[in-house]
Amino acid sequence: MLRVSLRSLLGRKVRLLMSTFAIVLGVSFVVGTLVFSDTLQRSFDSIFASSAGDVVVRPDGQGGGPPGSRTVPGDVVDELAALPGVARADGQVGSIGVYVIDTDDRPVGGFGPPALGQGWSDAPAVDGREGLVIVEGRAPEGPEDVVLDTRTADRAGYSLGDTVPIQTPGEQARVEPTLVGLADFADGGSLNGATLAAFDPVTAQQLFLGGQDAWTEVWVTAADGVSQDELVEQVREVIGADLEAVTGDEAAESNAADLQEAIGFLETFLLVFAGVALVVGAFLIVNTFSILVAQRSRELALLRALGASRRQVTVSVLVEALVLGVLGGTLGLGLGILLAQAMAALFAQVGLDLSGQPLVIAARTPLAAYSVAVLVTVAAALVPALRTGRIAPVQALRDDVALPESSLRRRLVVGLVLAVLGGAALVVGLFGDTAHAGWVVGGGVLAVLLGVTAASPLLSMPLLAAAAALFRRVFGTVGVLAGQNTLRNPRRTAATASALMIGLALAGTMSIAGASASASVDQQIEDSFVGDYVVTNVFGGPFSPSVAEALVDVEGVDRVAVERYDVARLEGDFAFVGAVSGEDLDLLGLELLDGSRPPSGDREVLLAEQVADDADVRPGDTVVLEVPGGEQEWTVAGTYAANPVVPATALVSPEAFSGRAGFADQDRMLVVFGDGTAADVLGERIDEVLADQPTLAAQDQQEYAEVQREPIEQLVLMVFALLGLALVIAVLGIVNTLALSVIERTREVGLLRAVGLGRGQLRRMVTLESVAISVLGAVLGVVLGVLFGVVMMTALRDEGLEVISVPWGQLGVYLVLAVVVGVLAAVLPARRAARLDVLQAIATE
Repeated sequence: MLRVSLRSLLGRKVRLLMSTFAIVLGVSFVVGTLVFSDTLQRSFDSIFASSAGDVVVRPDGQGGGPPGSRTVPGDVVDELAALPGVARADGQVGSIGVYVIDTDDRPVGGFGPPALGQGWSDAPAVDGREGLVIVEGRAPEGPEDVVLDTRTADRAGYSLGDTVPIQTPGEQARVEPTLVGLADFADGGSLNGATLAAFDPVTAQQLFLGGQDAWTEVWVTAADGVSQDELVEQVREVIGADLEAVTGDEAAESNAADLQEAIGFLETFLLVFAGVALVVGAFLIVNTFSILVAQRSRELALLRALGASRRQVTVSVLVEALVLGVLGGTLGLGLGILLAQAMAALFAQVGLDLSGQPLVIAARTPLAAYSVAVLVTVAAALVPALRTGRIAPVQALRDDVALPESSLRRRLVVGLVLAVLGGAALVVGLFGDTAHAGWVVGGGVLAVLLGVTAASPLLSMPLLAAAAALFRRVFGTVGVLAGQNTLRNPRRTAATASALMIGLALAGTMSIAGASASASVDQQIEDSFVGDYVVTNVFGGPFSPSVAEALVDVEGVDRVAVERYDVARLEGDFAFVGAVSGEDLDLLGLELLDGSRPPSGDREVLLAEQVADDADVRPGDTVVLEVPGGEQEWTVAGTYAANPVVPATALVSPEAFSGRAGFADQDRMLVVFGDGTAADVLGERIDEVLADQPTLAAQDQQEYAEVQREPIEQLVLMVFALLGLALVIAVLGIVNTLALSVIERTREVGLLRAVGLGRGQLRRMVTLESVAISVLGAVLGVVLGVLFGVVMMTALRDEGLEVISVPWGQLGVYLVLAVVVGVLAAVLPARRAARLDVLQAIATE
């Protein structure tokens, strides 16, 4: 039986390789995601390893976040250097939002990876590791010198001796030092798209700390024979209560914490779409094996008649699936490695440059490739394999052998049960208060999709009957034949359409989500936009307070409202903590809710309404904020309605922002109010002030709305690109089903040709069948997409997405594209059918 299985497999290799290709695509996405994330993880090792000394002294509670306004006094360095277990102590100065301007007067990088600035230091990192070293030129020695990392210098177009314009978030907004050195990692690592500008320590203190004799942190290097634990105990005995000392390993881990979380999210995000591709691929495999087993019914019945047991026949089909799974895993592994390189190239376009890193293929990657390939293929072949066991040996004596199938009524019942359970899970996950809501929603979506798939043979009958009637009226005899062929086996037609249905259901959901989010943003900005212009950093980063001071002096400007905000955690959840003066709150149109007042002093916080509801707090309650100043309790002064012009989720007073909270003195947004001067004239004057800072832009209401919509549109486009893989597999499924259907009906095709059906008519018949399958999948997918999208956006109304917008035009395009897909998918099968030799086709058994 094993030899028979392998011989059967080789005899149908072309047909089965088409279905294997679907699994190859799905597996390659899993492999590509794992290789890319492992490479990304490894690529940061050199950065993290060099991000801390043996012991790091920093302001208490700062953790691994960006530098704030709190610093380490300068005299601490000498005190630490005098300890018996210390080889040396080095003050470090660091900042973000330090942009290198290239030769075309454009900022280098900016999106994603940060723009870093620091004081140059040759202090050794943990365990004596070397971090950045000068590979060309020299270290900076005065206020006119700067060192860039090699990739930034290359991207910006600078070489040693050139003047480099640099925009900083400090009081001195723009400097133009001379490039005196190029730096790189000693071990061949890279900054992964981040940019670095290094100054001498005194200049860095002047630029980033306002000239204080202080440091953002101090690295303490252990003497020979002294461990990190021993050294940190010595250091803790001499530092003040407002400072903390941690080992280098702990510091590196905390520095990496947020990035590790981001990498984990990215990996999960990509793996979700790999799962979608695998589910769609599984439909193709199930359909293919069902058709192939049905075509081999007589052969399998003969095997039973010759003495093969039911178990042997079933196992023979599963052996074929196992071999294909291994083959698909091998091909998917190779394609996945290429896909990982493509992912790296794609992310390099948005700033995450991994060009200096070799791909990392961990042991889990091939294990995942073969496990997924074999499990999906064998599971997909299981139902057709079990069905073969029900073939009676006596059927081998008949001319026509029918493969036993479950009743459509039973499938309808199973489908309805799954759909109801899935709908209930959706309601609980979206509207209920449950842990792991994302998994509940995902399970609900999958259950609904599987339920509709199970019931689709009956659900599709009215649509297929309508298509048959339309074909008969428009195309005559050819239309009658095409309509009858689609209705002949509704299971196969519906199963093929289901793969397309899943892809378009998710695409429709994302279309509604994207359109609703964009419409909600537009409405919020229209309702709340104040002033004439908003000035922000185009990369979302901070900028110098001197910009606001310069704008106040512009002719035609009446008032400039200043907003500051930065990343923090509120009750353990991600949040933006902002600062706006009390008088500017009214100016910006911020609506304070009942019992609320502007925060005053250094211990009061104002919360966005939804944030307060989620934390279940009211005015007078306390909340815990994790800020650069540490983990602190703040009193809730009140709540306010969401406002896109004040994007912070929590507000404190400006004094508390840079005082107790410890955030840096850097602005994030300016709202400019004119004195009645024409808007275009005022805009030109503002642009003149911002001319030497290309990362800043002044936007009116329409421009600001466009900028706010851009991330939403980019995310939707990325999702569509990923869903494209599932749609490619679905199209392959249609091609495969039609090709196998033509093979199955070889004799029928020959008879039709013999009685006068022309080649063009035959091609038209196969094309109409393909269009019917595609439109069926598109209609079911669009209906489900609208259902999922409306339900999801209804659940998100409390998150500020108050407008539900259904892009009917875009959904209509999906239906038109379904017709195009049907026509294109039928090209090869229709061509093969038309080229069949009539006499040989009639003689086929």
